[in-house]
Amino acid sequence: MYKVTTSAALAALLAVAAPALAQTNPAAPVTRSDTATTANAIQADQFRASKMIGSTVYDLQNRNIGSVKDLVLDRDGRVAAVVLDVGSFLGMGGKYVAIHLSDIKTDNDRLTLDRTKEQLQQMAAYNLNDNTTGAGSTTGPATGGHLGSGSGR
Repeated sequence: MYKVTTSAALAALLAVAAPALAQTNPAAPVTRSDTATTANAIQADQFRASKMIGSTVYDLQNRNIGSVKDLVLDRDGRVAAVVLDVGSFLGMGGKYVAIHLSDIKTDNDRLTLDRTKEQLQQMAAYNLNDNTTGAGSTTGPATGGHLGSGSGR
């Protein structure tokens, strides 16, 4: 489904965003080099997008409050929003809401958010597609470029 270049783009994205997911030392300064990848393997403070998308998100009381539907990237490759699916059952009756990547904490491959399901359901719905611009309807950036061959629709 995803092209090799999409995987590379996601890897670069997570290399930039991963310090927000790391909980080893939250007071440590975050530094970033201009090189997207400097190691030959995923690092301890990094998280794979493929593992995050679809993952269940829990509140601080260990209750299921939703799941990660998608990650929205800005033009610089940074995570602009983490889109959660809240309130749906078997894909029906829910809505999407957007939160900041830094709001999600991870420990042992478990995603936790310091909000309740009720708080998320009260948030404004997030639309993954912009019908006026076409943003969100293809796999390529809204600027007309593409990450691989094919229409992506």
